[in-house]
Amino acid sequence: MTAYAIAHIRPDTVNEDILRYIEEIQPTMDPFGGRFAVHGAEVEVLEGSWPGTVVVIAFPDLAAARAWYHSPAYQAILRLRTDHIPGEAILVPGVPADYDPRKRAAAMREAAGL
Repeated sequence: MTAYAIAHIRPDTVNEDILRYIEEIQPTMDPFGGRFAVHGAEVEVLEGSWPGTVVVIAFPDLAAARAWYHSPAYQAILRLRTDHIPGEAILVPGVPADYDPRKRAAAMREAAGL
């Protein structure tokens, strides 16, 4: 099942470290099947506030996403970003192709006794 690495970042300047990070990240993802689904796109805020932008990287599964993040290759460039751009990063599993939100609601209803 596809998993995602998602970062909510708030860049304010571009510098050599950031450019190097962007130039070097893809080879760190390749061995783990990672690919950008969203990268630095301008967001359209529909609810609440969302300063900054979002990055979404898709991986074949959660194990591959974890392995990429903790890999020596990625760890070697990570500070190029984190030293200059504030933000949050998470890993999250996707849902299967046959996902039905009604089943999720039913399970939640039952657990809550509603």
